[in-house]
Amino acid sequence: MSFRHTVRQRTYVFEDLKTLLARASPPRSGDELAGVSAQSAEERVAAQLALADLPLTHFLSDTVVPYEHDEVTRLIVDTHDALAFAPVRHLTVGELRNYLLSYTTTTDTLRALHRGLTPEMVAAVSKLMRNQDLIAVASKCEIVTRFRNTIGLHGRLSTRLQPNHPTDDARGIAASLVDGLLYGSGDAVIGINPATDHLQTTIRLLHLLDSVRERFAIPTQTCILSHLTTTIQAIEQGAPVDLAFQSIGGTEGVNTSFGVNLVLLREGFDATRSLNRGTLGQNVMYFETGQGSALSANAHHGVDQQTVEARAYAVARAFDPLLVNSVVGFIGPEYLYDGKQIIRAGLEDHFCGKLLGLPMGVDICYTNHAEADQDDMDTLLTVLGAAGVTFIMGIPGADDVMLHYQSTSFHDALYLRQQLNRRPAPEFEQWLLNMGIVNDALQLQPVQTGHRLVASLSTL
Repeated sequence: MSFRHTVRQRTYVFEDLKTLLARASPPRSGDELAGVSAQSAEERVAAQLALADLPLTHFLSDTVVPYEHDEVTRLIVDTHDALAFAPVRHLTVGELRNYLLSYTTTTDTLRALHRGLTPEMVAAVSKLMRNQDLIAVASKCEIVTRFRNTIGLHGRLSTRLQPNHPTDDARGIAASLVDGLLYGSGDAVIGINPATDHLQTTIRLLHLLDSVRERFAIPTQTCILSHLTTTIQAIEQGAPVDLAFQSIGGTEGVNTSFGVNLVLLREGFDATRSLNRGTLGQNVMYFETGQGSALSANAHHGVDQQTVEARAYAVARAFDPLLVNSVVGFIGPEYLYDGKQIIRAGLEDHFCGKLLGLPMGVDICYTNHAEADQDDMDTLLTVLGAAGVTFIMGIPGADDVMLHYQSTSFHDALYLRQQLNRRPAPEFEQWLLNMGIVNDALQLQPVQTGHRLVASLSTL
């Protein structure tokens, strides 16, 4: 089915749904590289106007990737909740935008809607929104998950403490780990990207993190971001696995490039849950995604990268994750060219994930060859804070010495918490108070050489 709209006596024709969505997208280098973006601002406006008039029910009968060829499409179609969709079934995409922005649409309203929306619906409505619209709607969403603490409550901001090391050296990791804890970081997860995906390295690092967590009774969870198959093997060998990690994408093809499918994800989910290590809940999955991954794997099927990214959230949603993280600027300028595109993409990803019911964090980051700098990241950090982002990264000096990219530091998280009056997860906040790391006003306290965490460095 084709779509058309006339602007200034010129009629633009969009041959199918995926073309319409792509032409309506704000500019980004990845869509230009794929040859799917609008060729002019006028064409983009024509596509957005045509998209605004499209009934939401159209997305239930028209798929951007064929049902018979893609298991992610089958997941989206087969798990759609018609009852949850009923309140908005009569709306167009444009009317959905108005509905989401309405004062009468509350947190409870959005919570009830999660399973009734498809990724393509939320991607479509995001293309009609200004940045402030994306912020306003996302800030109304509250997605709460639990393992050893409670993540995602309104007025809270969590961080992933990321003590990576280029050789997986235990003392180097321990130094970054203690540094982060003393700055109040780590309530979302203490998570290491290992330099290699070696099973014994993964097991060694799991024991290292778990020993620190147990020694100081830290109410958080740990994760080694190895491939899911490595994590499953570690579980089989009795390793202390809290969360299972995996990068995922929005088509079967991109997930194949990551070495996973829905069956393997279910196996990892079941294996991790079987350990029953959570004390407050059993949300055991940690997923990472990123605009451009499908295009880089040549598995995008001609779909624009933001819509494919939203489809990845359907995969995540199927496994009730504790955390989902859009690594928004990590893939490089071939996909998001500059600070403006990274900022827009970060807000889109956060909005779409939250609207689909996911605990969305954003790795506010860029590579050194992108046309972006730390000022751009400060802007994205601040607007995501206003939008209610669930968690961000905490990296020493904002510079990851193993992955070689720029992200956010322990100080950035402090800035956001102080500026916007955001607090850590409640259980972690109490731990910070008990350890004397913060005072009753949640301000950092001077740490003496003899502090237990500092003294522990020599024995880690």
